[in-house]
Parts: sequence; structure tokens; C-alpha cells
Amino acid sequence: MKMKSLAVLAVGSALLCAGPMAFAKDKLDSIIESGKLRCAVVLDFPPMGSRDSSNNPIGFDVDYCNDLAKVLGVKPEIVETPFADRIPALVSNRVDIVVGSTSDTLERAKTVGMSIPYFAFTMVVLTRDDKKIQNYADLKGHPVGNTVSTYEAIALEKDVKAWNDKKGSFLAFPTQADTILAVSQGKIDATVATSTVAFASIKSGKYDKRLKVGGNAPYPIDYVSLVAPRGEYGLINYLNLFVNQQVRTGRYAELYKKWVGEGKAPDLTVPGVYY
Repeated sequence: MKMKSLAVLAVGSALLCAGPMAFAKDKLDSIIESGKLRCAVVLDFPPMGSRDSSNNPIGFDVDYCNDLAKVLGVKPEIVETPFADRIPALVSNRVDIVVGSTSDTLERAKTVGMSIPYFAFTMVVLTRDDKKIQNYADLKGHPVGNTVSTYEAIALEKDVKAWNDKKGSFLAFPTQADTILAVSQGKIDATVATSTVAFASIKSGKYDKRLKVGGNAPYPIDYVSLVAPRGEYGLINYLNLFVNQQVRTGRYAELYKKWVGEGKAPDLTVPGVYY
């Protein structure tokens, strides 16, 4: 027993002397040592992610990955990832993190780790100057529409029915682009879209110059997080601090203005909840 106790003490002393190096390296260490950060980014969701005329990845999420790689001192690697493949790509180690406008749901949190929100999708009314619509309540009595089967379409159609105004109507369109074009061409007077889509559509110049945002829609805010392997607390803590720094330094607001356009960057705090 005496010899065994001495052996245990010797091992303990060795570990104390070795310091941090005695512990296994985590994902954050691995990323830094590899010299690159592999980010899963959705590239068919402008202005968060898309490709330019030279086929280069661009967008808010692309720049966010680049910013994170810069502070880590590594090179960014944008891995184009469809919405449905974001979590599988992370779990299978094809990417290090997901910067893909991923809603912070409790169901996803069973599988992966999620940072504090780095972006928030708010819903707004997209209309035209000549329609005299200043807020969501003004939609009553107007022909409106949205993209079939989307959350916005379901909510808007429900309200149109509840308003029970004979002058009002609801039309469904197959794609988001069709919906925006319908507003632009006057087929409908307004729609409800995420602030990113609305401001990017106005900024693009592809539609009627009279397109405008007519106030916020009273729908829940969709908070999205950076995603990392569930057990990698060192990396998740770093991502939380990074998001915090992006806001504090003004970089978050800068990227919002660059990629979304006019308007104030959405508040990332949840009322009544500490982040």
C-alpha cells in the first residue's frame, strides 16, 4: 500500500509540473494548429451567402467566417453546404463550425453546441411607396401574398382571414423571387419577408424603385447561432466571446450595412433573458 501511495503521489506531482500540456488538446487547439478554419456556409441564401460573378463565395456569413479565422490566426475555408447538410457536415467532421444562419432550436441542441445569437431575422412588411402602407395593420383591406408553405405565408394568410375584410385577399407564389416580383409589379400590394431579404431586394435594383419597408411584422424573431461540436466547450466559449466582440466593436453593424442595406442591425439580446 505504501509503494502504491508513493506511485500515485509521483504521478500527481508530474501532472502538476507538466501544467496545461498534460491535458488533451481540444477542438480549438486543433483548429489553430491546423492553420485553417473550415466553415459550413449556405451559398444560395443571399445576402447571408451566395456567389459573385466570378463564382467566389460572398455574403454576411462568409465575412463572418473570415473575421473569425483572422482573429484565430488561421486561413478561412468556405465549405458550401446546403441547409439540410449543415449539421451532418459538422457531426461527420467535414467542417469545424457552421456559419449558416442556423436557428438555435432545442432539438438541434441535442446534437450540436450552439453559440449565443450572432444574427436575428426579423420580419418586415415589403411594399411600395404608392400603396400608402406604413405598418402591418395597414395591410388590412389590401391584396397581399407570400411564398407557399413558408412560415410567413401561413401567418399572413391566417391574419387576412381573421380580418375578414372583403377588399383584402391573399395569394400564394411558388418562390420568394416570384413574391417580391408580384409586389414590384403591383399584383399584390405587400408581403412579409425577413429584413435581410427585404433590404437586399431593395438594394439590388432588380425591382421597382418604389419598393420600401413598411414597418415590422409582429412575428417571433428567428435567432441564429454559430454551431460547433456539442462537447467542445472551449470552442463554444470562444465563439460566444467572438460574437460579443463583433457587436462591441461595431463590426456586426458594419457587416449588416454592407450586406443587408438600410435599417438598424437587429438586436441580438432576448428581452428578459441574460446572454
